[in-house]
Amino acid sequence: MSEEKKDTAALEDLSLPAPKWDNPSVPVHPLNGERYTSKEFFQKEFDTVWAKSWLLLGRESEIPKPNSYQVENVGPESILMVRQDDYSVRAFFNVCQHRGSRLTFSRDGETNSFTCPYHGWEYATDGQLIKAQDPEDFPRNPCEYVTLVELKCELFAGFVWVNMDTDCESLRDFLGPVWEDWERYRPDDWQRFTAMTVNVPCNWKVLQDNFCESYHLPTVHPQLRESHEESYQKTSFDVCNEGHSRMIMLGATPSETQYGPEPPLTEGLSERLKLWDLDPADFEDRALEARKALQEQMRRVGPERGHTHYGNLRDEQLTDAHMYNIFPNCSLTFGADGVLLQRMTPHPTDPEQCVFDHWYYAFTPPNGEDVLRAQTNVRVDAKGAEQEFFDYGDRPMGIIPDQDVAITTGQQLGLRSRGFQRATAAGQEDRISWLHSIIDEYMNGQRP
Repeated sequence: MSEEKKDTAALEDLSLPAPKWDNPSVPVHPLNGERYTSKEFFQKEFDTVWAKSWLLLGRESEIPKPNSYQVENVGPESILMVRQDDYSVRAFFNVCQHRGSRLTFSRDGETNSFTCPYHGWEYATDGQLIKAQDPEDFPRNPCEYVTLVELKCELFAGFVWVNMDTDCESLRDFLGPVWEDWERYRPDDWQRFTAMTVNVPCNWKVLQDNFCESYHLPTVHPQLRESHEESYQKTSFDVCNEGHSRMIMLGATPSETQYGPEPPLTEGLSERLKLWDLDPADFEDRALEARKALQEQMRRVGPERGHTHYGNLRDEQLTDAHMYNIFPNCSLTFGADGVLLQRMTPHPTDPEQCVFDHWYYAFTPPNGEDVLRAQTNVRVDAKGAEQEFFDYGDRPMGIIPDQDVAITTGQQLGLRSRGFQRATAAGQEDRISWLHSIIDEYMNGQRP
């Protein structure tokens, strides 16, 4: 956040809720099963949506030095992100320009060059071909003109963003109001605490749809009533013309809707109060007042404990879940000190499979990581956690993602049925309709 914006944050009333987005009218979408099962739809969607959108792919802190790199796969494409000598990051298709071999099969690392395993063509980290076998046997030495194919690449919020469309708009224009919201957290240096990449038997949109609504929470995640107010009537929903959506749900509070007007002070909330030197006994009969007390205490003592970014955050950002659905395939839920990134990417060939990334990035509190665990309902492992790769069902991901994926894989089975013609959606599920309306606009050539 710039000094000018820090000054603006100091002058604004941080007790006020976030300004509403532009909220264009959302047409009700039929959401028929073909969108999740058809190979023809799947291919057209990749060519018009995935190949034309800004994609959140890498993390700056994981390629910290020149010559460090990350590789991420998106459907049939593999993309190489490399830190340059000037500390910029460039992105390339991970494919040798000789005869199309995959250039590297590593997920990450450090190297001075990339050598194709097939015929030994060698590329510098800036994409230039620097060595080819028998160059005199070509009409012209390939090292004089061959390069890796480069993609558009920008950095924001500590993430590496890539776009396969060389004529794309800027990342800032693509993100719209999301940009300013995220700047407040100053997440650029947040580190990885959990990283799971899981092969899941459902279309990528089934998971993204799930993260675009909170209607399922009381049924699928009943334990959330201990820490969040799940009622749609007390939750703020927004969509923006750029294609993204936002949900702000009351946190650090038991659910009045689920428990009644005098909810109990739950164990998790009691522990969170203690971490901020508040006595749970003071809230035993007034649990609904704990949220406001936490906001005041975090603002009062947070900066002296190293949480200097609290000075930029609205009161609601200190306690409430701020979920952003970034078109097309990411859902990020911010707490005061961390963000849960859930990212879905399509299988290379099968519309009924996807890859699900469940990662948690966070500020490293000087007073210990318990503060992070108290802010979120998902698993927080340890700073610098190794990335795990596995098939769904082989091992647990944690209670929340296990609940989500169990439901969505079952939904994929129903979406194949002749008995399902179209969805019957509630108003609080409008963000799903918005996602699919934007997909249709890309597929029909109305966007980007």
